[in-house]
Amino acid sequence: MLKHIGIVAVSSEGAALCYRTICTEGAAVFGRHMHPEISVHTYPLADYMRHIEAGRWQDVASMLVSSAAKLQQLGAELLICPDNTVHQGLDLIRDESPLPWLHIAEEVGNAAVQRGFRRLLVLGTKYLMEGPVYPRMLHPRGIATDIPPANRRAQIDAFIFDELVYGRLKDTTRSVFAEIIAEGQRQGNDAVVLGCTEIPLIVDEWDSSLPTLDSTRILARAALREAARESASG
Repeated sequence: MLKHIGIVAVSSEGAALCYRTICTEGAAVFGRHMHPEISVHTYPLADYMRHIEAGRWQDVASMLVSSAAKLQQLGAELLICPDNTVHQGLDLIRDESPLPWLHIAEEVGNAAVQRGFRRLLVLGTKYLMEGPVYPRMLHPRGIATDIPPANRRAQIDAFIFDELVYGRLKDTTRSVFAEIIAEGQRQGNDAVVLGCTEIPLIVDEWDSSLPTLDSTRILARAALREAARESASG
């Protein structure tokens, strides 16, 4: 039996991509049509945003804990959250959680180490780019992080909240992301973190002048590995 994965969703498009990745890639690992049992819970994104915009990260953490409790009641044994920004709240409660969480930035860091990257351009919401989630996880491992300048951060944030979370994928937006990544390459970055779980919907290796670290799929693949590992050890 594979370990039951609980997805604490925040925004729908990123969570849906994570869910689909677990289901579709599970077949390659476990056999035709096979994947771990999955349960999903989310509160409205608006409820999260009220706290995020006010900097109330403990309230964000409380929402994550509440979702986790609901998923535990459904039988989840392992938790993931396919939303980079709210990991600033997750960091406040992860150690006290009754269920283990995989941490998206930690898994991206693992992938960066495996691929030999040393200086990453981090793209995501303004709260993620300007916050501690990736530096806290990556700097102790000797991986430097950079973010775009303020005007570019504002562009990316608007793209995420006005377009990507609604599944609106525009070629003009894709082109701007390509420009921002190229700017990072010229400044010495050796890879780019797609650190909003919706960005991989519009940017992939073909659109990027830098190798990409797709946080959504990296987290989903880590959950597949952990579900199998825990089952074997249990």
